[in-house]
Amino acid sequence: MTDRIPGFATLAIHAGAQPDPTTGARATPIYQTTSFVFEDVDHAASLFGLQTFGNIYTRIGNPTNAVLEERVAALEGGTAGLAVASGHAAQVVVMHCLMQPGDELVAAKKLYGGSINQFNHAFKNFGWHVVWAEPDDIGTFERAVSPKTKAIFIESIANPGGVITDIEAIGKIAKDAGVPLIVDNTLATPYLCKPIDYGADIVVQSREKIRAQRRGLLLHVRTQRRLRRRRQARLQRQAVLPSR
Repeated sequence: MTDRIPGFATLAIHAGAQPDPTTGARATPIYQTTSFVFEDVDHAASLFGLQTFGNIYTRIGNPTNAVLEERVAALEGGTAGLAVASGHAAQVVVMHCLMQPGDELVAAKKLYGGSINQFNHAFKNFGWHVVWAEPDDIGTFERAVSPKTKAIFIESIANPGGVITDIEAIGKIAKDAGVPLIVDNTLATPYLCKPIDYGADIVVQSREKIRAQRRGLLLHVRTQRRLRRRRQARLQRQAVLPSR
């Protein structure tokens, strides 16, 4: 008997979850604990030293959240995920990992209005600057890239205009620039589109558009190896690209 690859419906129901080993319960419980038991001092040290994977404190990670993160990562075709309080929180978290004061973000002009306000106003408090590009003219993304660019941000299907963005073409521009392509996949959902398959490095989405719960999800996708290659390409590009 050959191993079967789970389909979308199976992943949507079961990915990330396992029956309770003690009771056999199928549904994932809501773990309301704040703390977790360590086997011994050495086990605690390995957890805090990031040498062993496991739960340390609910603010950092929780078994209930982990099921959501693993399930959506599986649906998107990613390697791991991080659940946060909102879609905007997800965008802040990913930018904090990529940007420093004075850095730039190239973003499509056709985005959810809240994201446009966040990029134009809130991000200025961190010293991050947005350079807008037109998704109907892919060349504007290439022209917007500079040595200060740290990421390119688009939506798979723009909300609320319904504009479909050429993820693959913009992904090639991001690859040449050595920066990650971030795709907001809220409106399309992984049922209709998996941006990773077309060159996205990071996927963000607001889960409230799919389910009746206020929870944003940030999906880190692809491997560090690929991101290292992009950083190397970016450094090589900076050597020949004049500053603006």
